[in-house]
Amino acid sequence: MKPSLVLCLAAAATLSTTLADDPGSPAARIFRLLDRDGDGKVTAEEVNRSPWVARLDSNSDGGVSAQEFTAGWDEHAELRALLLKRFPNALAPTAPAEAKPAPAAAAESPRQGARELARAESGIGLLVPDVGLTTLDGKPAQLASFLGTKATVIACASSSCPVGKRYFPTLAALEKEYGPKGVAFVLIGPTKTDIDLRAALDAAGVKAVCLRDPQNTLLKTLGATASTDCFVLDARRTLHYRGAIDDQYGLGYSLEAPRQRFLATALEAVLAGREPALAATEAPGCALDLGDAKPAAAAAVTYHNRISRLLQQNCQECHRTGGVAPFALLTPDDVTEHAGMIRKMVDRRLMPPWFAAPAAGATHSPWANDRSLAERDRADLLTWLSTGRPLGDEKDAPLPRVWPADEWSIGQPDAVFQIPAPVSVPATGVMPYQILRVPTNFTETKYVSAIEVLPTARDVVHHVLIFADKTRLAPLRQILQRGQFRGEGEDGEEGGFLAIYVPGNNTLIYPEGFGKAIPAGATLRFQIHYTPNGKATQDQVRVGMKFCPTTPPNVVLNAGIANRRFAIPPNDPNFQVTARLPVPADVKVLAFLPHMHLRGKAWRYEAILPDGTTKTLLDVPRYDFNWQLLYRYAEPFSLPAGSVIQATATFDNSPGNPANPDPNKLIRWGPQTYDEMMLGYVEYYRPRSGGK
Repeated sequence: MKPSLVLCLAAAATLSTTLADDPGSPAARIFRLLDRDGDGKVTAEEVNRSPWVARLDSNSDGGVSAQEFTAGWDEHAELRALLLKRFPNALAPTAPAEAKPAPAAAAESPRQGARELARAESGIGLLVPDVGLTTLDGKPAQLASFLGTKATVIACASSSCPVGKRYFPTLAALEKEYGPKGVAFVLIGPTKTDIDLRAALDAAGVKAVCLRDPQNTLLKTLGATASTDCFVLDARRTLHYRGAIDDQYGLGYSLEAPRQRFLATALEAVLAGREPALAATEAPGCALDLGDAKPAAAAAVTYHNRISRLLQQNCQECHRTGGVAPFALLTPDDVTEHAGMIRKMVDRRLMPPWFAAPAAGATHSPWANDRSLAERDRADLLTWLSTGRPLGDEKDAPLPRVWPADEWSIGQPDAVFQIPAPVSVPATGVMPYQILRVPTNFTETKYVSAIEVLPTARDVVHHVLIFADKTRLAPLRQILQRGQFRGEGEDGEEGGFLAIYVPGNNTLIYPEGFGKAIPAGATLRFQIHYTPNGKATQDQVRVGMKFCPTTPPNVVLNAGIANRRFAIPPNDPNFQVTARLPVPADVKVLAFLPHMHLRGKAWRYEAILPDGTTKTLLDVPRYDFNWQLLYRYAEPFSLPAGSVIQATATFDNSPGNPANPDPNKLIRWGPQTYDEMMLGYVEYYRPRSGGK
């Protein structure tokens, strides 16, 4: 076998695949990587039409069986040597099941930083009551007496917590910066034995009042868990941010300067009338034991003190004047007139749109963008809808949210690209996908730190995917040397998306030190799905980008995991298709995005670890084509080299699927909605050695 053919075979071993039955011999393990559709035969299409298939196909039936592959493996020593060197993890000997030692538990890092938390679980949007407190010398006080005219920061302060003490000078600096802007700072000493607290604050230059919460009423309401927790309230005592001040200090580490100023960024948003992009984090400090640390709702649920805030946080992004939803939910009358539909959709857990199943045994959602209603929110809303719908005191109403009509939420972009001409969308009917290309004319690689997609007629745009197509592919040998996933260095959907738009999710914002590459000379390919809504209109989608000032240390990458070789039988309500993606290097997974069409029913990502154990990464038991959701981890998920990501898609091609265009048709891969796709994206990065 010629070396060039061996390279083709080695490249094909990085394809997403289905494993063969025999996990024992090296030949069988390589064969299972090549057999993408799991039919026991490797065809030329599965390995990019490499000519070695014809050479090993001894019976000329169009494919290489496991027996034919094993015979070729035994015959060609050069093939064996190269593959054993190229893929040591895939070909390493496997101990018999009964002799395999139990895998060692991953050592938990002694360092703790500010991990992002799901908004729904953090009390964001709650009305903070005017509770009774005391001064440090025991005199009674009311929270309302110390609130700012524009916003208020409530910060836990402990002189006995080493992390908390380090933040005293930072609090002093923030107080000096934001006090003149109408922001008040109220400190709460949660540790009653900190008798030197005021002196420690004075020494650091902190001027803010410091109070005690004798019964921990306020701290329990806020859901405080650490001595460094901070909370941002607006002028109506609505909670908009909770968590860490910044990322400079934590448990087991300190930096010369913060990389991210969480509290300052949240204050800027609240002062501008916007919701903070990052609403909740853990605050690494000394843990508090308050008995009940879950944010508490108002005792008597009314529209003004509870429901209006719940709608602001979970519904009004779409259900507002000019929004993509069919009706607004801005007033009590809006809610009353649509109460039946609200109750139906919330009761069926279809609104807000979020389809990931809860992780087994998890106390918190692993997803930073989890849109599901917290159980207490769901119960309060359904109860209020069914029990007279009391309005309550209008003084408890939140400030109205500010919704920019045509403003970039990522800030002014460094570059904006728009499709060449408006697309005409008819009043009725079905439109095929629109594929439009826009050259970037970049003379060098650009690294994107934030990207936002803005249609001009959002009410007819179902979703947008944007790909950065390269002018040429990277050399095959270079790709192999990098140990890349399938998809890196490739054009096409399976190479991974650059940007995405679905209603309520049109931005990708990466933290400092992260960026997504757009190569020099790349062309932006817009894939746009329009849905006519009864009125003819035009749309001209644009995308805005903010660039990293320098090459980021962590480059965000995408890999596609797909199986194009399927045939869904007519009238089958539960047809499953699988695909696998080998992990050639240690990676940290940031997000998943499954994609199917109208027959899509369910999707599941799993990790098969090197020790043979399987872990569910994302389970979507009720897939909805109308919501092309990105599921983003709050904390990147580590996968070691030698793992395999397996995706399982379930399709419903039966008459029981009301969206099915034709249940009597055999369905294969195709670009339009009446065809099907089995395509999942994995967004990830390779951690630096010794880094994060």
